[in-house]
Amino acid sequence: MNTNSNTYTIVYTTIVVVLVAAILAFVSQSLKPMQEQNEKAETISQILTAAQFGEKDHWKEIGNAATVKFFEENIEAGAAVLSTSDLKALNYKIKAGEQIDYPIYRFTNGISVLPIYGAGLWGPVWGYIAVQGDGKTITGAYFDHDSETPGLGGKIKDDPSFRAQFESKTINFAEPQAAFSIVKGGANGSANGVDAITGATMTSRGLETAIRTWLKAYIEGGAADNCCGGEECCGKGCCGENCCECTENNETEETGNE
Repeated sequence: MNTNSNTYTIVYTTIVVVLVAAILAFVSQSLKPMQEQNEKAETISQILTAAQFGEKDHWKEIGNAATVKFFEENIEAGAAVLSTSDLKALNYKIKAGEQIDYPIYRFTNGISVLPIYGAGLWGPVWGYIAVQGDGKTITGAYFDHDSETPGLGGKIKDDPSFRAQFESKTINFAEPQAAFSIVKGGANGSANGVDAITGATMTSRGLETAIRTWLKAYIEGGAADNCCGGEECCGKGCCGENCCECTENNETEETGNE
């Protein structure tokens, strides 16, 4: 064969391209399980950080296997560990007004973790908000992003002081449309809001929208009714009160006795 001919060049190039594509496909498939394990461990570390089991650096230090083991030993009942792609798909359903099975991660110490997902300035933002047994008092939070500006919008992940503001705040059950706020210029001591990040108005607004959208689904979809004790909860929006007391009050109302 004439190695200087066009035919030889085309055949040779085609063979090389096919071989390279096959090698890349093989490598990709071989690494996929490891990539999925890493993504799962990263998600779990974010959930555990929100629940105040440890700081993010701690989970990185002890490694994926130990992080997943701790999670599995302390989780009581909850949804499967969802990827950001899974949260994105659920976000579409929530925004379309569809009812979803809201994923809640419940731990044996009474803490429940709620995921959120939405759009920042340059890409998606997501995170986890941990609540106490009453279903509305926030224990902690952790947020992440895909491409927000470092030093500005990126502070939702990188600035511990921003996340610390969420601790001991509460979800406003009385107003599902505005269950929580991120306020430009200062939350002024609001029980249901925190200060926005200076210089990151659009990211703060996007994160607020994400939080509000998902908390609205959490409240109106009935997920909150089971937050403080599963079947022991009366299921009538009693969260924030003592569940047993709430159940007794409802039984009294139903029988007409005092």
